[in-house]
Amino acid sequence: MYGVVTRNEEELGWAEFDRAFHEVKDVTGRATEPVPNAVNMVSCFGDNAAAEAEPSLVPVSEDGKRATRDQPYFDWAYICPTQPEYREGLLEIIEECAALGEVRLDDVGFPREGYCHCERCDRLFADSEFEDRLAWRADVVTEFIEEASALVDGKTYLTLYPDPYPGHLYERAGIDVDALAEHVDEFVIPLYDMAYSTTYWLETIAKGFESLLETPFSVELYAVDIDIDELIHAAEVADAYAEAVLFGYDASNARAALRRMRADDRDGVSHGP
Repeated sequence: MYGVVTRNEEELGWAEFDRAFHEVKDVTGRATEPVPNAVNMVSCFGDNAAAEAEPSLVPVSEDGKRATRDQPYFDWAYICPTQPEYREGLLEIIEECAALGEVRLDDVGFPREGYCHCERCDRLFADSEFEDRLAWRADVVTEFIEEASALVDGKTYLTLYPDPYPGHLYERAGIDVDALAEHVDEFVIPLYDMAYSTTYWLETIAKGFESLLETPFSVELYAVDIDIDELIHAAEVADAYAEAVLFGYDASNARAALRRMRADDRDGVSHGP
């Protein structure tokens, strides 16, 4: 099964794709209206615009480093998952998407190890039943996913950071995959590369998630300016492990790859005894 991830509504109905994901809110903070003929995607706690407009929303480390693009390792700015007004706004967006069908939640969780130590998080942790801060963080994330998924009648998808090593998602982002599996129908693993000239790493990560997860998962590939032969090879590797292979942000290139793959399948000849 093959799908597309796109911001362009006209590409959602292309016949080559079995699934279509439409980005309603992305990490820049750009938002558009959800559509009825796709899985609508919402970037939850990645939001450059909100972080710039209201710096107090940004998570901070114990030594005061803010989770913004100015810091190493962050490609976009984050919003603290305990911020109540922001969460309420997110849930309103998710509810609007859910009214039209399935929903995918992106950028869920805390930004990295050591976050967040804002005054609100310190207070909430101190007042909680938890003695371990990692367990408290995981409870915060699980509670949000439980609340969000309850709004969705169809499938709920959740994007995971592409690190299947045991304990890493939990320690990094507060993601407890076993707890979230009760509320998520399918995970999505983005395995992005600018060329896919080698794919052993792709297979290794996909195999790692196959071992980690009991819930079905899809692999999302980057399709922008990728050589079609290399994209096909990457798709074939991912397809061996994933429920579906998704192509991100270049529907034309993805369509060309799928057409060639299907043409090659039709051209094959089987010789009987």
